[in-house]
Amino acid sequence: MEEKFNRLIFIPIAAVLFLMIGYQYVCPADSNTCYFRSDEKGLFQRYSAGLELVYTEPEADEDLPSKITSRFNFTERDLDRRVDFNIRGDDVMVFLHIQKTGGTTFGRHLVKNIQLEQPCDCLAGQRKCTCHRPGKAESWLFSRFSTGWSCGLHADWTELTSCVPVVMNKRDKKNTPNGKRNFYYITMLRDPVSRYLSEWKHVQRGATWKTALHMCDGRPPTQDELPACYSGEDWTGVPLPDFMNCPSNLANNRQVRMLADLSLVGCYNMSSMSELERGRVLLASAKSNLRNMAFFGLTEFQRKTQYLFERTFGLRFIRPFTQINSTRAASVGISEKVRWRIEGLNALDMELYEYAKELFLRRYQYNRQRQHQEERLRRRQERQQRQRLHRTYLAELWRLGIGGGGAEEVEEEEVEMKVLEEVATTEDYGSQVVRW
Repeated sequence: MEEKFNRLIFIPIAAVLFLMIGYQYVCPADSNTCYFRSDEKGLFQRYSAGLELVYTEPEADEDLPSKITSRFNFTERDLDRRVDFNIRGDDVMVFLHIQKTGGTTFGRHLVKNIQLEQPCDCLAGQRKCTCHRPGKAESWLFSRFSTGWSCGLHADWTELTSCVPVVMNKRDKKNTPNGKRNFYYITMLRDPVSRYLSEWKHVQRGATWKTALHMCDGRPPTQDELPACYSGEDWTGVPLPDFMNCPSNLANNRQVRMLADLSLVGCYNMSSMSELERGRVLLASAKSNLRNMAFFGLTEFQRKTQYLFERTFGLRFIRPFTQINSTRAASVGISEKVRWRIEGLNALDMELYEYAKELFLRRYQYNRQRQHQEERLRRRQERQQRQRLHRTYLAELWRLGIGGGGAEEVEEEEVEMKVLEEVATTEDYGSQVVRW
């Protein structure tokens, strides 16, 4: 009777122990592969009606809307920006620096804050850094803080695309055909009203950028094509109304102009087509060039800009980006009427920024989703590896126990050696899977 009772007690205890051991192999304590939640929505939800993406993990330092209303039709190719940047080869990263978009800060990140095999050499007191490829005296970065203003002060897309290949071949003493060298263009954009006010404050302090070349189709604009807004050396102290009243002020729609192919509209010759048609062509060109760039960031989303850059180029920054909202533009108080006037003067930039913002946030969401999928795959592979090792361990125990005349005669070291051999083989296979 007592023996039967002991047998009945042993069965449930053994079952519980078996389940606990199995759970530890499938869901180890240091893993988050197993979790239970009552309200699990995941990172993304797709609504078939409105095609709205809902982002459920907002970053603490940035104001991200919970819903992104779809205005533009982006393909997966538009969202999936992965660049196989060959820093050891001939690839060049080209930074198109638009005034007052946070480009100076981002440019410093490029030369001082990226983890590189051969970091940029930045000497104290010098504006430019030497950014050479590993083992070569060749530059991989074309920017203000690496090569200087080699194509002109704040050169735009029209200037850079015709100038950079020539300049880089001359610097590196090469004659590489254009088709054999990859130039990856990157830029930063900013909310048009904030950017416009920031430029006004900068000009008010004495900035002019009058040494900019504005080259297009092999020549700079004439004085009639691009008349100056002021008569003296600079425009110091200019009031905002005067700044807005100059029709040739390049601050108006600056982001569209600097991203578009100006040769499509006769460069700075305003008489080549109507103002409406010119604006339509410039906006379409700027959208196309921005969409096809390797990368662009938004000043208002610093941490997401860092994340997308790292995902795009496979590079890592040393220190995280900082979101600074207390800018000079933010301190300027303007009426609604003035804001409407600025938005009207920058109507093309307003449309471009809406386009860029949706594309940027969708790329961020797409990459987060891909990252979560990759992590789930990695955890699944690790779980399968642990299960294989557990089965191998039990099989070795059983084989050696039976073959040696009993489990008490099993040599523990022999079992461990067998399992370690299996671990080495499995880990090597796992590393190859990750690398593929």
